[in-house]
Amino acid sequence: MDELKYCPSTLKEGFSTYSPEACRLLFGGKQVPHILEFDGPGNDSGDFHDYATHIGRISLSGVQPKGSLVLKNGVLSKPEEGECGQYILKPAPVSYALLEKKYCPANEHLTMQMASQAYGIETAANALCFFRDGEAAYITKRFDIASDGSKYPQEDFASLAGLTKANGGSDYKYNVLSYEDCADIIRRYVRAAQVDVLRFFRVVLFNYITLNDDAHLKNFSLIDRGNGDYRLSPAYDLINTSLHLHKPQIFALEKGLFKEGMKKTDTHTVDRSDFEEFGRRIGLPDRTVKREIDTFAAESPLALELIGRSFLSEELKKNYKLSYQYRCSTLK
Repeated sequence: MDELKYCPSTLKEGFSTYSPEACRLLFGGKQVPHILEFDGPGNDSGDFHDYATHIGRISLSGVQPKGSLVLKNGVLSKPEEGECGQYILKPAPVSYALLEKKYCPANEHLTMQMASQAYGIETAANALCFFRDGEAAYITKRFDIASDGSKYPQEDFASLAGLTKANGGSDYKYNVLSYEDCADIIRRYVRAAQVDVLRFFRVVLFNYITLNDDAHLKNFSLIDRGNGDYRLSPAYDLINTSLHLHKPQIFALEKGLFKEGMKKTDTHTVDRSDFEEFGRRIGLPDRTVKREIDTFAAESPLALELIGRSFLSEELKKNYKLSYQYRCSTLK
């Protein structure tokens, strides 16, 4: 693979591997190579398939293989049998009808970095890494694992709502609740609910301007990090799905923002007034709603810089930028 010009985590210029900032966030300050010592799922060696621990559907209308990694002797390695992984590894899908699927890892990485750096949204620490054969993969540090290896209690919104395939159907993650219902879940279980409802509102706005229609009920969760209080988990699985889907939607949840559902056949049916009403319904003050929508309506220069430095192809960078700018404009 070519020598890198940008940190494959922070996208800061002038780094041919992970920057010190990235190493601090991801690896406790240790310098770790960005190249793995085995091949990816696209290689016939079978290295990845030999240890993959989970296959999970994402709403890119396909299945994305996932694996676990541990940090041993300064290197990201496959865990031993029974060993708890500290990181989740997501390579590009190899056998599903997606557009530009090899850039799925770069897309998710960019979108997560935009959320964190440009909009101050708390996210799971993340980066790109590269298999021995040069194929890119997305890596994220597990925020549900404590330093002693124990697991923090965490429940996704589908579980908190008591939804399963048995009582909600096969698409229960998408077609039962709205984002307004999700805010009710936060108020029901979170002591500092007003703080986390605002955090949730900002993530919903961010997903809209970055065209992420993958924000279903299992991509939001509450976590108790040891103090007895549940809080909204850091954001995860953020991705611009429009770059990979033949027929992207506006929202993952079919009802959209409101409990009674929405008419939203295209982006022209969703605008600032919908998010103003959404903010009021979930209990945020009008001035707070206005401030946040104004923030997301204004293009972020840093977000545009990050798109330009990302590991997407030049064509996808252009498409991402244009779609992002258009969605921002609909909030003015």
